Amino acid sequence: MTVTTAEPRERWLRPLREHDVPRLRLVCFPHAGGAAGFFRTWAARLPHGIELYGVQYPGRQDRIGDGHATTMDDLAGPVAAALEPLAGVPVALFGHSMGAAVAHETARRLESRLGRPLAGLVVSGRPAPDRVRRSDVHLGGEQALLDDLRRLGGTSDEVLDDPALRAIVVPTLEADYRLIETYRPAATAPIRTSVCACVSDADPEVEPGEAAAWKHHTTGSFELRVFAGDHFYLVPQEAELVAQVLRSCDLPAPWPSTP
Repeated sequence: MTVTTAEPRERWLRPLREHDVPRLRLVCFPHAGGAAGFFRTWAARLPHGIELYGVQYPGRQDRIGDGHATTMDDLAGPVAAALEPLAGVPVALFGHSMGAAVAHETARRLESRLGRPLAGLVVSGRPAPDRVRRSDVHLGGEQALLDDLRRLGGTSDEVLDDPALRAIVVPTLEADYRLIETYRPAATAPIRTSVCACVSDADPEVEPGEAAAWKHHTTGSFELRVFAGDHFYLVPQEAELVAQVLRSCDLPAPWPSTP
């Protein structure tokens, strides 16, 4: 069977902003329960020439008919394969929470495929691989999931209190929690891509010291940036975070043409 390069791209990547002659492709990985469209508002904050893609994990929204991923390999392997044909233009990755782990694993695989480092990796709201905390929320059933979502914020009470909406989102949350809570990072060699770790000062999931340990997972440059806020600081701090991502890719911020 012949498989075209367009198939994995269309399956895994949602273009949120495209250009005829891009100078950088920024690919964003959402948190557990999240979807590609979470990053749609970033498009208006990017300078001319920057393409924006959101990664669409299976089992949600337009991929509701696809079975949920059960291992990190199920996510990072296909996404790296989907990105390889796009890497004629520099590619940078951003991931938040579970998405940070998926972005890191994707960067490792994509570096190997390309034989060179990427334009940058920004990991947000997650400890370094050697500092990951053990948790087992996925074993506690629906109520444990809902309690954890309320603890972290970022999910509206409208969704959490509505039985019909919960019936839609809970299976995806259960699958994502199970994947990330059973994921055990391998003690692999550091990547060559430069890493920026972003964390907030009141995140119950990660402390700045745990985020700073990402510096041991790259032979490139490293930067730690601490924002004010909780686990979902990236919503109220969106403008400053996007500016930080651009600086991490050696793009000036603010860009002259940025709205």
